[in-house]
Amino acid sequence: MGFGSGPVGFLGESIERTGKVLNLLLDEGVNLIDTAACYPNSETLIGSTVGHRRDDYVLVTKCGHDVEGIDAPKWSAKLVQASVDRSLRSLRTDYLDVVLLHSCSREILERGEVTAALVKAREAGKIRFIGYSGDNETAAYAVHLPEIAVLETSISICDQANIDTVLSSAVAKDVGVLAKRPMANAAWKSADNQRGFYRSYAEPYAKRLAAMSLDPAALGFIDDEEGGFARLALRFTLSVPGVHSALAGTTSPENARANLQSADEGPLAPETYESVRRAFEKARDASSSAWPGLG
Repeated sequence: MGFGSGPVGFLGESIERTGKVLNLLLDEGVNLIDTAACYPNSETLIGSTVGHRRDDYVLVTKCGHDVEGIDAPKWSAKLVQASVDRSLRSLRTDYLDVVLLHSCSREILERGEVTAALVKAREAGKIRFIGYSGDNETAAYAVHLPEIAVLETSISICDQANIDTVLSSAVAKDVGVLAKRPMANAAWKSADNQRGFYRSYAEPYAKRLAAMSLDPAALGFIDDEEGGFARLALRFTLSVPGVHSALAGTTSPENARANLQSADEGPLAPETYESVRRAFEKARDASSSAWPGLG
């Protein structure tokens, strides 16, 4: 399990609470932190709270979108180069383990300008590995590029398209796979219990989950305050062949401990995993849309 820092940025979490979550996870052995230049204040929060523990974790960030303080067109070499330098400063480090192109189009990948900019940064020792964050056909294309060593893509109980269309290529190319949104944005929660923009962000997953008619109790997950869904969701994503880390984001130390416990329980039993796969496929086939990976 890794840590996805989108929530601490987009929900405006305090430095004190962010520090509690991150130090708890590092103390318990979680050694991968994922962020992005465009997550508000996220890189700064990470650098301020655990920058002094840099040797304890693999650090992943993303670039390409407009970011504050950089006067350059998005998806330009100038912006990518400046974004890498900004991330180094914000994260209080002299190198980034992985920098991902943040969900750009295939056309931008084919143009090659931003990839070449990251190659220069790698040659300068600023980054170790180059990757792509995205879904569907563009992600399948990206993993075939010789520069791409890491893929971050959407995989969860409600988002399984990339399992069929992307993962086999990633495995064949020996690309590291990070699963983003592995707990489907807590789609089982009511909108009233979702914070900030996550109310709308979780909506398409909530619709899918309702159509899937999953019953965690029937799969052996005894009801807890989230009806067993959180444990089932994280363990499903961690069970997917080819996934190396599931990036579970939270702003709560209590939820972080619960996620650790779920991860420690290990992969789902094969029959449980297949039940979740079949529920997704059945609901998708009965839908009027193809249920692609949601970026």
